[in-house]
Amino acid sequence: MKSLFPGIGFGAVYKVLQRVYKFGGQPVVKDWMRGRYGQSFESAFGHNGANTMLSACSGALIGIGEVVLLPLDALKVKAQTAPEQLKGRGVIEIFRNEGWNLYRGAGWTVARNAPGSFALFGGNKAAKVMMGVGEDGQRATWTQDAISSCAGATASITVAQPLDMVKTRIQNRPFNSPESGVSIITNLIKNEGMGAFFKGLTPKLMVVGPKLVFSFTVAQHLIGYFSTTMKGF
Repeated sequence: MKSLFPGIGFGAVYKVLQRVYKFGGQPVVKDWMRGRYGQSFESAFGHNGANTMLSACSGALIGIGEVVLLPLDALKVKAQTAPEQLKGRGVIEIFRNEGWNLYRGAGWTVARNAPGSFALFGGNKAAKVMMGVGEDGQRATWTQDAISSCAGATASITVAQPLDMVKTRIQNRPFNSPESGVSIITNLIKNEGMGAFFKGLTPKLMVVGPKLVFSFTVAQHLIGYFSTTMKGF
């Protein structure tokens, strides 16, 4: 039975920390950016455009910081695609022996996370603006949160897919046999063509999309609820 859930331990810890950090941290960064750069954004993009761009840019910053969790993501990928690399090794032993090798591909991860999170939060906010949600303190309904989350998740997964392919292949390599991202891209284009960067996009939208939509919808609605009910405390 356990073989049906490879990497579930690493994956569970990674996803919980990632969701808490991303969905909890983005509103904080957005409020900070609004206080310091709100007028500049409104001058450049107008009122509605400023709200969308503030959401997108704060999301991108949060996405960059997410690289701190890369070791857990790398171990999850290895447990799912190359379990023989971890066989017979404890977690403490892996972290002690591999050290900074667990951050291999950090630059590509940042390059993937920044536009992906930009699209996630920007697409989500743009959908809400189109639905007229968020003006004058108006809270979104569950349905509106779900629709906006779907728009943001679809945009995020699609935008991040090419660099996600590179990141995953870097992480899939053995600890003692690394391959650079440039080499992977060159070989990918040479052997599989440009379309390889979007290989598996449809299954990912079908599998990862609903999970992201669900967690983002619940997070947004609860954040909105607590922000309203606890105002003034």
